[in-house]
Amino acid sequence: MGFSADWLALREPADLAARDVALLRRAALAAGPNPLIVDLGCGTGATWRAMAQHLPKGTRWRFVDNDPDLLEHAATSAGQNAEVVEADLAKIDALPLDGATLVTASALLDLVSEGWIRTLATRLNAPFYAALTYDGLMTWSPEDPQDGAITESFNHHQKSDKGLGPALGPDGAARAAAILDASGFQVRQAQSPWRLGPQMAELQMALNSGIAQAAASAGNAHASGWGERRHETASTAQCVIGHLDILAIPEATHNEVVHAIR
Repeated sequence: MGFSADWLALREPADLAARDVALLRRAALAAGPNPLIVDLGCGTGATWRAMAQHLPKGTRWRFVDNDPDLLEHAATSAGQNAEVVEADLAKIDALPLDGATLVTASALLDLVSEGWIRTLATRLNAPFYAALTYDGLMTWSPEDPQDGAITESFNHHQKSDKGLGPALGPDGAARAAAILDASGFQVRQAQSPWRLGPQMAELQMALNSGIAQAAASAGNAHASGWGERRHETASTAQCVIGHLDILAIPEATHNEVVHAIR
């Protein structure tokens, strides 16, 4: 599993616009008055950039990723209150969660296995905020006759192993919510779809190329032609890619957050 800094930079404006603001603010409150936030699969620090304005001055961040170059980007963004940990996310028992008042992850839960989430749930002693998990829904306007079949093939491919066990793909957020709820967390969910218009044509083209490649790998013989047509119409098309945000709060912390909001 790995993503380039260029891809993460290209998608970040869409991610920022898509995040559910109410849930993000609730997550910031759940982090408490002296936060230590552990960001799993941090990339270049996009979660920090999305949340920083909602957190107290001096909030500490622990960035965790398997890519030293991405970690360097994240540390540069967050400055002196950040530490970085290069770690294999598959080794969940070794992830540095000690002392966390909030654990975060963005665009990660669709890549992990159910076993990964179950193990995380046993380790969590803090609220967990997971944003931008792909939920399996994609639409384009104007439509293409192959849109539905391509989405189905892509979703099938998303359930292949990405290095963290058999991936949950589009079921990631829903399964995580159910597992955390059963583990005694108060779970909230919110939709956070990408809405990509012609002003994001470059992102659309990169996204559609990736979708076409994944669909072709899943055996769809029409994927290449679909990708070419989508590439040609990106400067005029509208695209919606479904995502879900979840916030899971342990019972004691949940009561404190409700009190703070009131």
